[in-house]
Amino acid sequence: MASPSDSSREGESHSKWLDAHYDPVAGLNTLSSCIALADLHGDGEYKMVAGDLGSGPYNMKLKVYKGTSMMSENSLLDLPTGIATFLMDQNEPRTPAVAVASGPFIYVYKNLRPYFKFTLPAMEVNPLEKEVWDQAKEDKIDPMTLKEMLEGIRDKAEVPLSVRSLRFLMLEAQEMEAFVNTYKQQPLKRQTVITCMGTLKKNMADEDAVCCLVIGTESGEIFILDPEAFTILTRVSLPSVPTLLDITGQYDIEYRITVACRNGNVYILRRDSKRPKYCIELCAQVVGLVRVQKNIMIGTSQEMLHGYSQKGKRLWTVKLSASVMTMSLLEQKSRSIQAVLVGLKNLEVHLYRDKNLLSVISTPDIVTGLCFGRYGREDDTLIMTTKGGGLIIKILKRTAQFEDKDTAPGPPTGQSVKLNVPKKTKLYVDQTLRERENAVAMHRVFQMDLYRLRLTAARAYVKALDASLAPVSASMQDQITLNAAVQGIGPRFKLILNLQNTSVNRPSMQLLISFLYDERLYQIKPAFFKVPLLVPGLNYPIETFVDCCNDKGISDIVKVFVLKEGKSTPLLTAHINMPVSEGLVAA
Repeated sequence: MASPSDSSREGESHSKWLDAHYDPVAGLNTLSSCIALADLHGDGEYKMVAGDLGSGPYNMKLKVYKGTSMMSENSLLDLPTGIATFLMDQNEPRTPAVAVASGPFIYVYKNLRPYFKFTLPAMEVNPLEKEVWDQAKEDKIDPMTLKEMLEGIRDKAEVPLSVRSLRFLMLEAQEMEAFVNTYKQQPLKRQTVITCMGTLKKNMADEDAVCCLVIGTESGEIFILDPEAFTILTRVSLPSVPTLLDITGQYDIEYRITVACRNGNVYILRRDSKRPKYCIELCAQVVGLVRVQKNIMIGTSQEMLHGYSQKGKRLWTVKLSASVMTMSLLEQKSRSIQAVLVGLKNLEVHLYRDKNLLSVISTPDIVTGLCFGRYGREDDTLIMTTKGGGLIIKILKRTAQFEDKDTAPGPPTGQSVKLNVPKKTKLYVDQTLRERENAVAMHRVFQMDLYRLRLTAARAYVKALDASLAPVSASMQDQITLNAAVQGIGPRFKLILNLQNTSVNRPSMQLLISFLYDERLYQIKPAFFKVPLLVPGLNYPIETFVDCCNDKGISDIVKVFVLKEGKSTPLLTAHINMPVSEGLVAA
């Protein structure tokens, strides 16, 4: 079938993906959490395992796809909430098992055949609720009285009611008696259900390592199961019901479990912690959770994509163009590239690396499921399922290049780079405490030193004006500036003096130039001469030669004085640092 064309805002995304397959009527209604890719038969041919949600409460199935066609399907008794493929043991051949979370059960398939069923442990039943049902069992109360008593228990009791009681309270009056007669002889149980599921490496980080199952339940708990005996290894309680999981590390060494809950918070669990280590509080519900290297990418219902560190510190925020439908990790292992795929409600899939938008893929329908990985014998395959039950398969070209620059308008990428701020040392902390305790005294000392500095600078300036030591004249009658330049490598240097009259309409006349220097090092002929009349606004270059008569590589200062006839104080002074005579040194 023809595949939908995708486009990028840069106009080049279409060249990065090959359109492998598109079936708009595949009838696959699923989510990202219910899609997995695995080599089920150990032949190097990777298949896609998907949990089909069906239509309403019917036709829930476990489907296996090979290439573009469906290979097999198995019926499920309840709605699937998660699918994971994992290795249970080290036995040969190394074929993974498929775990399907459905209701309070985990169905484990090996070689696509039912292998084991794990049931969540039963929960404590409200004693008042049990007593009421026992009275109904002995026909001591009628259905209407039973309803009134259960409603009173529901409003006041700390332990929630069982599913049986909740279903009974939803019935019409004419249906209650039949329901009571059907279930009153059965023992009362309170059972929770699975809301999310993932896998955790047991003791090695290899791809073919044994994995534990990690499940979140409606009762607000996280269970870690042993991969062989399916016993509960770890049990952690959360403040709310978990909905999304992201897991990294090894169970026997160190691991982190990032959990998004229905209360809008994200909790981070670590090994041997009975309660969450860190908490990220958000102002909206979490609809997507992906870990990219050491950062956590969170998509919310307010059309926002947030980046957090693994300690819960927010790094950046991106405003999206539409609501987030689903998120998944894109990992290209051959190039060590990790990015996040974000499916949006406006028929687009955005690819982000940190906060940078790398590519945009357009789709014919809203994408509800994303999965990237090895499919068939192709390493980089993107599988997308749509809201209408369609199936889209794309292959990333081997020549595809993702640039680090952001294709979306906005501030440059470098603006978001964190500065490497050094940690606070003990010396810094002690200095801060000292400044707090002696703030007034330190401010007074600073002000005193500042006044002294200003006084010293003012005195030096007045002295320079009085002695005409500055290269700018302080006289109002003769406003002159002097610049000097030295040319040559020695032993003869050319000294160029640039004189300029900066007054508006008053010429300068009767000026003299004199040099003061060490006669053991330099010779200047003539060392004293007259300056012609200086017209305002013009630059007058005056050249003379300086001969170095010392071959020891010593340099000194030559002082230039501009004098007025009849006055002993110079108008201005310039100090010229002469360079070392390279000619004599080389000789």
